[in-house]
Amino acid sequence: MSATHSCLGNVSAALLLGGASERMGSDKAQLELAGAPAAVRLAERLALVCEEVLLVGGEPPAQAKGRRVPDPDGPRCALRGLVGALEAAREERVLVLATDLFGVTPELLLALIAAPDADVVAPRTPRGPEPLCALYRREPVLREARARLAAGQLALHELLGALSVHWLEGDDLLALGTPERTLGNVNTQADLAAFRRGAAS
Repeated sequence: MSATHSCLGNVSAALLLGGASERMGSDKAQLELAGAPAAVRLAERLALVCEEVLLVGGEPPAQAKGRRVPDPDGPRCALRGLVGALEAAREERVLVLATDLFGVTPELLLALIAAPDADVVAPRTPRGPEPLCALYRREPVLREARARLAAGQLALHELLGALSVHWLEGDDLLALGTPERTLGNVNTQADLAAFRRGAAS
């Protein structure tokens, strides 16, 4: 990204911090990423793209820049974090990122924002969609997400199935980096070790 790039004032960004981190065994937001807690580094990347950055749920590190937003009531799940982000966002379009996507780049985030308009813009790889690195249109998605959270229908892929989605995939996604790196989930100690090996290579 150019050093002269100006971040966008018409898109909010939200970093979801409320995961239980049971498989990792510790809070992923606090894991070291490029010399600082992961939540700090990922919030910095979102701030390169969007003026408003929300830190949703969990316990963000004190040095993480952004507005703290508590999770709404409901079972602990990604859908609850998404509802909290959409409720708190000032802008109609909301860029949502999970804390375990350590390899996401500003270029990928900008590509989501620049894609054709839809209720959701999300990457899709041969492994499937990635709803936790995606751009959401606030009003229609919040209406559907609230209803599903209240009904206990918590799967994000089912939420996407009820909305209009533009997929960032194929060559367009590959042009932004290796998806295994940019969209690889760091859920376990083995994932973390593999990510760090890739960063060192």
